[in-house]
Amino acid sequence: MKIYSRFQAIKRMNELATDDIPFLFLIDYAQEQSYILPLHHVDPSVCLFHFREAGNAPAGSDTSALSTTNQPLSPIEWHVMPPSPDSYKQAFDLVRHHLLAGNSYLTNLTCKLPLDTNLTLEEMFRHARAPYKLWLKERFVCFSPEPFVRIEDGLIKSYPMKGTTDATLPQAAQTLLDDPKEAAEHATIVDLIRNDLSMISERVTVTNYRYIECLSTHRGPLLQTSSEITGTLPPAYASHLGDLLFRLLPAGSITGAPKPKTQEIIAQAEDYQRGFYTGIMGLYANGRLDSAVMIRFVEQENGQLYFKAGGGITARSQWENEYQEIIQKAYVPIY
Repeated sequence: MKIYSRFQAIKRMNELATDDIPFLFLIDYAQEQSYILPLHHVDPSVCLFHFREAGNAPAGSDTSALSTTNQPLSPIEWHVMPPSPDSYKQAFDLVRHHLLAGNSYLTNLTCKLPLDTNLTLEEMFRHARAPYKLWLKERFVCFSPEPFVRIEDGLIKSYPMKGTTDATLPQAAQTLLDDPKEAAEHATIVDLIRNDLSMISERVTVTNYRYIECLSTHRGPLLQTSSEITGTLPPAYASHLGDLLFRLLPAGSITGAPKPKTQEIIAQAEDYQRGFYTGIMGLYANGRLDSAVMIRFVEQENGQLYFKAGGGITARSQWENEYQEIIQKAYVPIY
């Protein structure tokens, strides 16, 4: 699979969309590496994907076509090693220093967690249930619950997701909605995404604010809050699809606000390179684009698996709560 630079990726996406050729795309967090593949070039022995109703693999738990064995899935072994509390607090304190200084209003801090499991990357893909999932052989698997943007009939829609809690807690939904830290975090990211869409579209409005979704995991259900933001694209947008999409990157929900300064803070606080984690993946076909933020992400490096996870930090955040949220998000959606 060919790696494209930012300039090459934009040019290739513009060309394919102009010619109405369906294609799959993966763009890394730094926008330095991209895969842009016409669908007829996607080799299912190397790359499997399923984005809502479309893909080259069965949806949900119907995995018979992909299974190498007819045996049921063994009990899942899933052991994630979180960072030490001291090392996480050190990164958190650096971020909070910048927040209190007014350099950022929201910063997404992430970690790279060693993972021991009896599942292969392909097995995670085959058995996971998520609206967006992708497997790249011997590289990574992603089972994302978060859309990035959808484009159809001249409209662009984004669905930022911020705010997570354990669904089994008493009055979990109301507690999540009433939490001032979570409310402030969500409001900030909605404002950021609204501003981003305004750079490439007109009549941008928040069409559904802070609704709750339930996510199922092998540990139990989680609640998360999302919003829907809609804008109207200019005529003939397909011929500039790559330019439009790259102007929105990196995704606001996995950086923070304001973006440029917050990206500098992230680079200082995180001790690893995100790579394709928190980039975007998507599909363009029949004049429609559907894409997702690459979160809930497991990567293979030198034979070791790593789960990459993170969360938004505001001036009101408590490091202990954010540390627990990191651990809570390191799940596989098999149930």
